[in-house]
Amino acid sequence: MRRAAAPAGGSRREPPGPAGWLLRIVGVLLMAAALAMALSRAPERSVESLVARWAPPPSEFIDLGGQLVHLRDVGARADPLPVVLIHGTSASLHTWEGWVAQLQPQRRVVSFDLPGFGLTGPRADDDYRGDADARFVLALLDRLRIARAVLAGNSLGGEVAWRVATLAPERVAALVLVDAAGLPFDAGPAPLAWQLARVPLLNKTMEWFLPRAMVVQGLVQVYADPTRITEQLVDRYFELTLREGNRRALVQRLRQREHGADAGRVARITQPTLILWGAEDRLIPPAVGEDFARRIAGSRLVVLPGLGHVPHEEDPRRSFAPLRDFLGLPAAGPQ
Repeated sequence: MRRAAAPAGGSRREPPGPAGWLLRIVGVLLMAAALAMALSRAPERSVESLVARWAPPPSEFIDLGGQLVHLRDVGARADPLPVVLIHGTSASLHTWEGWVAQLQPQRRVVSFDLPGFGLTGPRADDDYRGDADARFVLALLDRLRIARAVLAGNSLGGEVAWRVATLAPERVAALVLVDAAGLPFDAGPAPLAWQLARVPLLNKTMEWFLPRAMVVQGLVQVYADPTRITEQLVDRYFELTLREGNRRALVQRLRQREHGADAGRVARITQPTLILWGAEDRLIPPAVGEDFARRIAGSRLVVLPGLGHVPHEEDPRRSFAPLRDFLGLPAAGPQ
């Protein structure tokens, strides 16, 4: 048989071998990675550029020993036992807006951004250990002239709350732990952004690149019902993460974290304690709530069906009902 003639104008090109295909694939992947990084570039933003959208009244800023603090102090000023709300990792005071709306007609309510989150910004000393956060809360209470308070915290904020209750029990009248951190357990997969923040060298790129999809993935992981995740919610988490210094602070915080190191202190809590837990929490499972209930004598555990790691944000009205009973507030009228 005769071989087919070569095309006019040149010789027949042989298909690339294995090495050639590998080079082509690597080239395509590199181009895709370069495009993804270009699209994901997210430089830091100044506080001033974020205030108009995320700190309208009643937000205010105070200087606390050189630390800028974003806070809201609303409701009944004569309340002898204000309710102080402490958010979790990568969140901000905005996570409590649903509860604040229901509390402030009858109680004084204080919410704020922890150092390294929201608009408060990073600590000058880079100390993000648990008791450093607790001492920050005590200093803030001093500045606001709050002698005693009801402390409520979610996730990291729950750990901060129980640390305050063990460091200065006379300052805490009651405790509300919402899917709280601080006890040892077999953790499931953390949000991707937190995982990357723990990887040396790679975590440095987080200061300049932040895919919006990564923020969405984190929210899907902490919400039981992803249909509740709105564009404005994603905007809030995304934009406040870009606040200058916040991404570096998250890396420092995760590097310093000693999971469950001070869990033995929880048994020293004597204040009336309400433990709220989302039944669908995939980050800190409900079994941890049961562990808190066993360790804190006289505490009450309420598990909320159909809610995830941030039940106060995912469904503020349903998650508020046990708190209303705990605080002895009258039932809400028709909505």
